[in-house]
Amino acid sequence: MKVARFVVYGNPKGKGRPRFTTVCGYAKSYTPKDTENYENLIKIEYKSQCGNIFFDRDEQLEVKIYCYHSIPKSVSNKKRSLMLAHRIRPAKKPDFDNMAKVVTDALNGIAYHDDNQIVDGMVRKFYDEQPRVEIQIKSINDEVKNERIIEHQQQRI
Repeated sequence: MKVARFVVYGNPKGKGRPRFTTVCGYAKSYTPKDTENYENLIKIEYKSQCGNIFFDRDEQLEVKIYCYHSIPKSVSNKKRSLMLAHRIRPAKKPDFDNMAKVVTDALNGIAYHDDNQIVDGMVRKFYDEQPRVEIQIKSINDEVKNERIIEHQQQRI
């Protein structure tokens, strides 16, 4: 089973909304610079930590994204300990779907052919002393084959 795991240090960021401008009377959209920079950081970290792991076009993928936000300096010690124990979690921006989007878009052509290969995914948000995003990409083709075999065997019984 092929698995790629890597970490992007720093506070998690989400995919920014496209911006628009007019050029010669035509509307043109572009990605905000901070989103572009964060996507480039994700690409660099993937290449650095996962090397040449590339998922083939026919592989179905599962992506797990764990986002660890920094703890605000102004919180009490009691609240801080609850945050570190994951009893209080960040219900704040960026939204979980925008965090998934920035990661999966950044890895198009780098880790896999296209993010339409992702058939299962999860984003979880936590607080931690070390802000970061931990990403795991796993091929689930073997699991799907095993499920089909089990289903086939059960039908024969």
